[in-house]
Parts: sequence; structure tokens; C-alpha cells
Amino acid sequence: MEVPMHDTDRKNIIELRDIGQSYDGGQNWIIKGLDFLIEDKPAQGQFAVILGMSGSGKSTVLRYIAGLQQPTEGQVLISGTKADAKNRVSMVFQQYSSLPWMTVLDNVALGLKFKGVSREERNAKAMELIDLVGLKGHEKKYAQYPTLSGGQLQRVAIARSMLANPEILLMDEPFGALDIRTRLQMQELLTDIWHQFHSTVVFVTHDIREAVFLGDDIYILKSQPSRFVEHIHVDLPLQRDNNIKRDPRYEELVREVEDAMLRVADME
Repeated sequence: MEVPMHDTDRKNIIELRDIGQSYDGGQNWIIKGLDFLIEDKPAQGQFAVILGMSGSGKSTVLRYIAGLQQPTEGQVLISGTKADAKNRVSMVFQQYSSLPWMTVLDNVALGLKFKGVSREERNAKAMELIDLVGLKGHEKKYAQYPTLSGGQLQRVAIARSMLANPEILLMDEPFGALDIRTRLQMQELLTDIWHQFHSTVVFVTHDIREAVFLGDDIYILKSQPSRFVEHIHVDLPLQRDNNIKRDPRYEELVREVEDAMLRVADME
């Protein structure tokens, strides 16, 4: 089974077409025939979650989109333009990625600094994001542990990425190292930000319940070689908080995704 690309007349935001990855000149393919398409949904955005077994290529897909890695074959397009180092998309990693010798304010404003925005303007915009992610009062602290908690450092990374490029946000297991309470808080924060900015979010996780809570579409990768083989639409209300996890439909979707993951595991 393969997930088809349903290309409509909407604007294409992210396109991966017939992607292949080989590290030995084509004798063995880590990824082969991988297609992935996210189209624009005006005044809504999209929240796509990628699931898959360890080693299935989830992080590699994000690296393609971010312009951090080029596939051996195929095309990676961002709004119709080739994804590369000059057309890079922001990415939030599981590891804390803030620059520890810089303040929270300077970290969040960093993308605008590289774009040549004046200090006064970039600081004003950065403070808006700092307030949005709940870090007001911490802007002059250095972005390092233990001055800031793990959850606060991830808030810095999200704010920096959103300010640099609010249209697309890539997230590679960003809450994996957080305690459960902080993780749940960050999930709700992320849904609030998504609804405010109507961004296109591509989110990698191993947590099925997290995937169903956050995503409006879930895509599952198989490996050997990797490609998308399952697509599940999450038909829950777009506006969500943790109370949605008590909805019977939420539990049904969790079981549906679990079954799909088992089917994919049997293919490998």
C-alpha cells in the first residue's frame, strides 16, 4: 500500500516527489519512491504528524524539508522552490538548540537579525513572541539549563522558529525529553500557536496519543526502504484542549493509529 499524493488546485506548500536516498551509489536504498504533499488551507493551516518505527526516516524527511539534506534522487519543493541552504525552513529539535551565551530575547530575534532587521524592530517583534509562549520576564536571562527549565528552552526554540518563518514549522520530537506535565502544557501551547498563526506544522513523534491530539493528518512511514504507506485523517474539532482526550472518538482514533502502526510493523 502507498499513500497517493492528492494534488488539487490549492497552493502546494511542501512537496516531496519520488524521493530516494542511497549512500552506496544506488546498490541499497534507505528511502525509495517516497511522496509527500501538503497543500495550503487558508485561514487554517495544516498540522501533519509523521509516525514510524525507529530508523524509518522520520527525521530525514524533516531534514529534506528544512534544506539540511539533499536526497539522492527526487524533488523537494517549498512553495514551488527547491529546498536548499538558501531556502531553509526553521526546525525545532528534541535537543535544546538555543545559543546558551545569548539571552532569550537575542535567541528569539536571531532569525530577524540575519535578515537585516533593525535591533529595535526585531526586539519588539521578539517580545511579542516571548509573551505569547509565556516567557515574559525571562527575556534577559541566558537561554541555558538550569537557568531555564527544559520546557522553557523549548518555548524559546518555538518562538525563534515562528518569528523566523511563521508559515512553516518543523518539529522533531520536541517534547520527548520533557516530563509529562510540561509535555501536556507544551502540547496545548503548540495548538494555540498553530491556530493563531495558521502555520503549516510538520511534527515527528513516537507518541500515538500525542499524534492524535495534535494532528489533523497522520502519515506513517515504513522502512526498508522508507515510504509513506498509511494516512489517517483526524476528524476531531480543530480547537482542542486536554479535555478532548476524554472524547470517545479520540480513543477510537488512538486505536486506529495503533492498528495502522502494527500493520506497518508487519511489512518490515
